[in-house]
Amino acid sequence: MEENLQPLDPIFLELGPIQIHWYGLIIGVGALLGLLIAVRESERRGLHKDTFVDLVLFAIPIAILGARAYYVIFQWGYYSQNPGDIIKIWNGGLAIHGGLIAAVLTGIVFAKVKKLSFWKLADIAAPSIILGQAIGRWGNFMNQEAYGGPVSREFLEGLMLPDFIINQMYINGEYHHPTFLYESLWNFIGFIGLMLLRKANFRRGELFLTYVIWYSVGRYFIEGMRTDSLMLTDTLRIAQVISIVLIAVAVGIMIFRRMKGYSKARYLDSGQ
Repeated sequence: MEENLQPLDPIFLELGPIQIHWYGLIIGVGALLGLLIAVRESERRGLHKDTFVDLVLFAIPIAILGARAYYVIFQWGYYSQNPGDIIKIWNGGLAIHGGLIAAVLTGIVFAKVKKLSFWKLADIAAPSIILGQAIGRWGNFMNQEAYGGPVSREFLEGLMLPDFIINQMYINGEYHHPTFLYESLWNFIGFIGLMLLRKANFRRGELFLTYVIWYSVGRYFIEGMRTDSLMLTDTLRIAQVISIVLIAVAVGIMIFRRMKGYSKARYLDSGQ
């Protein structure tokens, strides 16, 4: 019976007191695959092979801190009463927008120190970032989070989903929209698109800005289906507000850089 459905075990491995959670493992796999793609592409674009290795040594931990801080700030009512839970990132609660903001700021500083073009680094990293997001959403799946409103089992079966996904979407006595899956698929499509757009030789910076727009459009609509959104007010979802802002900023930067002649360099150019 549906009432006896058991969720998947969120713990991948236990070694005595040490627990390795699927959530962290999946995010780590996504980050590693993204790094490998970025390293390979950076060598093609004339950068030293260790450039992105050096960058992620700073960017990933700072992005995790940013993602957690962002989530905690907007859930302060809970965490102010339960401060011990702030460090429990293995239970979920990493807000991608907070992570992206922290990673971009890290990239800007890194590029300045290394005397490299931030936009060149960002363009190379864009497919890797969205691939990591696509894979990372499956960590939410294992934790039974980032899901949408209630639906029937028949609806989920109509999507031709395998039973392990359908059963995992049975939460608190109801089946739910697998919004984690919708966003994961949207991001995978974005990854493929960005890989193809590399050959189009966009103006420098516009591949990354295209990623920002693509991700934000999908996130805006998918966020509207979720039941666990961080809220700015009773009716405003933070992720939707941020998505609109990011779309406007990305389009504005594209226009501004073209008007000022800052984007004459192209993605396939060999200059730093």
